[in-house]
Amino acid sequence: MKKTGAQIIVELLQRQGVETVAGIPGGSILPLYDELTRSKIKHVLVRQEQAGGFIAQGMTRTNGIPAVCLATSGPGAMNLLTAVADARCDSVPIIAITGQVNTYLIGTDAFQEADTFGLSFPITKHSIMVKSPEELLTAIPLAFEIAVNGRPGPVLIDVPRDVQLAECEFDAWPEINKISDENDVRFHTKSDAMGPILNMAVEMLAAAKKPVLYLGGGCNSREAADQLRNFKKKYRLPAVTSLMGLGCIPSSDSDFAGMVGMHGSYAANVAMNESDLVIAAGVRFDDRATGVVAKFCPNAKIIHIDIDAAEINKIMPANASIVAKVESVFAELTPMLENRLKADNSLESDRNQWADHIIQVKKETGSMTCGTPKAEEKNRNFADSVNPREFISSIPELAEKAGTKKTDLIVTTDVGQHQMFAAQYYPVEEPRTFLTSGSLGTMGFGLPAAIGAAIANPDKRIVCFSGDGSIMMNIQELATLAENNLAVTVIVLENGTLGMVYQQQKFLFDKTYSASEFMASPNLLKIAEGFGIEAVDADADPEWFKKAFDANRKNKPCFVRVRVDPEENVLPFVPGGKANIDSIRD
Repeated sequence: MKKTGAQIIVELLQRQGVETVAGIPGGSILPLYDELTRSKIKHVLVRQEQAGGFIAQGMTRTNGIPAVCLATSGPGAMNLLTAVADARCDSVPIIAITGQVNTYLIGTDAFQEADTFGLSFPITKHSIMVKSPEELLTAIPLAFEIAVNGRPGPVLIDVPRDVQLAECEFDAWPEINKISDENDVRFHTKSDAMGPILNMAVEMLAAAKKPVLYLGGGCNSREAADQLRNFKKKYRLPAVTSLMGLGCIPSSDSDFAGMVGMHGSYAANVAMNESDLVIAAGVRFDDRATGVVAKFCPNAKIIHIDIDAAEINKIMPANASIVAKVESVFAELTPMLENRLKADNSLESDRNQWADHIIQVKKETGSMTCGTPKAEEKNRNFADSVNPREFISSIPELAEKAGTKKTDLIVTTDVGQHQMFAAQYYPVEEPRTFLTSGSLGTMGFGLPAAIGAAIANPDKRIVCFSGDGSIMMNIQELATLAENNLAVTVIVLENGTLGMVYQQQKFLFDKTYSASEFMASPNLLKIAEGFGIEAVDADADPEWFKKAFDANRKNKPCFVRVRVDPEENVLPFVPGGKANIDSIRD
């Protein structure tokens, strides 16, 4: 058969099961866009390419299936790269396809030419520069395979315009290999080595008096969460998570101590500091979690489980380590440990006392007023503003009052104080229901990610928490939201500042506020209405939630503004150079 490069791309995307792509057309990718019009693939037109990448992330983060975003050459690709880098940092498998100038113009400084392949290489899991339509027959399936196998991540394919137009002949479409066997992953702990390491881990767990289960993004899947919850039924211990791990253990779990790290709960940080054994699964000991590495779980042995061999012993030395998917390890570890404890569980009482101690610390130190300013510290312009902790924690209950089930909510956040308030106080019960930009910390993530989550989950209501700083980063995507009429509720916590910057300048720079206060604030409610989205002021309307979460308005977006005192602080807060237990808590 004979097909053009554009036809090959579209057909292979359809064979991969892609139903929706997001992007903006431009000269160098027009042949592909022309072919999309004759396909079953729906295209979501964003207003800035970065949003296309975040929409793809929003789709992928909720189901683990690689989503696709498109951009033209030069500035289009450059705009997209921030979202690609964000996906790399948080191990999100998306596919970015960019147009490029004609092959004979590459290197001539042609109109809208940029070295997308070179620029993307350090911020992707893999980058491919295609030089002929024949190469697409292997490049497209390979991109999807690389994205999901081993540690997930983004793959970028750069396709010159003339390659999209050129024809080639071939006999048959390539087979689609979605996921290879886990044992085929490079540096994976092989089955013959797994047994002795698991036996070592079992003995370490049986001998521990103060174990802690530390869980990260590698646990945030249904499969991993199920195995972890089963493990906890057999072996009681406090559980803590990183920011990316929220949801793999229910926040309602009686032994969940909270998020660990710079803005983590005091109980979670105490648990890590006092533990004698940490079983770290799907985590990479990020600096925001560890703080000063030498002071992080100083008395603990470490069992480290991660799909990426490069993370083992990179930050914290492991006493036992396994390179594999979390779910596959715990599927073997749990029954082995259960049998071991049947033979000797003499330390069960010690472990129960330890878990009780940590939960007691949580009860004594957890507070809905932690960080609330004293009367004399409050900003008089925000006299009647809400407590952001209480407001955020109340969302599931308010949604149910409006007819939307708690289980039908998925949360996205932007980056800043509102993000940490949400991480600390929103009750995350299930994996893949709390989507946030973790490692790269990209403002502007929340709204387009919510759009993507809504596209992939049409039966859910997506709640996007943002701030008046972050929302302005991609506010143009309200047009995309209105155009697609999706079930997204955008909640903006407005405090007239870049909240996290303002807070750090308060604590670390002697209240010298430099470029962190807005001298002029736009009327966000009118802006939302201007985009065609219903807007409600939560301060003025006590029943705002009925519009925001009405189950009878399933596919209707809503924009909510609520004012928050800029003197509200996200606490605990660990200043640089301090151990996590030396946090500021009042």
